[in-house]
Amino acid sequence: MKHEAVQTYYGEVLKGTSDLQTDACCTAAEMPAHLKPVLAKVHDEVMARYYGCGLIAPLALEGARILDLGCGAGRDVYALSALVGPQGAVVGVDMTQAQLDVARGHRAYHAEAFGYDAPNTEFHLGFIEKLDDMPLEPGSFDIIVSNCVLNLATDKAAVLRGAQRLLKPGGEMYFSDVYADRRIPAELAEDEVLYGECLSGALYWNDFLTLARQAGFGDPRMVESRALNVGNPALQERLGPIRFLSATYRLFSLDGLEPACEDYGQAVIYKGTVPNAPHTFVLDDHHVIETGKVFPVCGNTWRMLAETRFAPHFEFIGDFSTHYGIFSGCGGNSPFNGLAPAPASGGCC
Repeated sequence: MKHEAVQTYYGEVLKGTSDLQTDACCTAAEMPAHLKPVLAKVHDEVMARYYGCGLIAPLALEGARILDLGCGAGRDVYALSALVGPQGAVVGVDMTQAQLDVARGHRAYHAEAFGYDAPNTEFHLGFIEKLDDMPLEPGSFDIIVSNCVLNLATDKAAVLRGAQRLLKPGGEMYFSDVYADRRIPAELAEDEVLYGECLSGALYWNDFLTLARQAGFGDPRMVESRALNVGNPALQERLGPIRFLSATYRLFSLDGLEPACEDYGQAVIYKGTVPNAPHTFVLDDHHVIETGKVFPVCGNTWRMLAETRFAPHFEFIGDFSTHYGIFSGCGGNSPFNGLAPAPASGGCC
């Protein structure tokens, strides 16, 4: 029933962004300057059918193969197709035929708009909870993106497992979605308007972190977030005190990431060579790395840079030969937190 309700809401009820009843599925963040001329070339009909909640254009995309889960009418697919270039490819998956009809109708238009000999895009009809049923090769994607769609999925754990299976080693899932400050009551989850507006299907943020780790994505990293204002008094009354935020996460497909930030005395130096990021590289909301500066990092962060597409843009200092405990400032629940320093000499056993 839930799939049919969402298909109806996005395929028939909504005719454009103005039909949304809240701002949950709308982007509020300032558009990066390098994306504005790209989006200016996206067809007007595609732009009018966009319902995303965040920006999903990570850096260093040249030549990448990208999968967009819940691509809708294809706005992000086409924007990303310009960024990956003719040697890259972008594949969109969506369960709503009406949305895909719009997307597929403009493949040749966008290839010409971006100066390519042939479209570097393709689209598939299907459920993102059943990625294994689609003609998608395991381990074939560098990046998987999704824009305010995971909350609409009926089996969110299956989406994450399927995405992990499709990523290459060192690939990443980079996506925006809506999260709640508590688990949503069942009666609200059955409300078709609240569900279609990306609210009552939202995961409790801590459940999301658990599901991500269970799917094989160790150490989820938040890139940015914003509080959501429902802005509709009637819907807010039904939701009561539940609070929501829109957040962008990146999940790396790296085996053996540790559950805590462990210190091995490592550091990185950003070369300033990632396109459109000459001065700083932003990995997540607490790793903003200035060009040329020695930047101490934990073991997980070191691997997220050294074993991914970002490796050519960094110098790496150290290895994993010596462990110094929890990385400073990331103490977690260590029993050593708050203890006075051990005496330099004296004392007994």
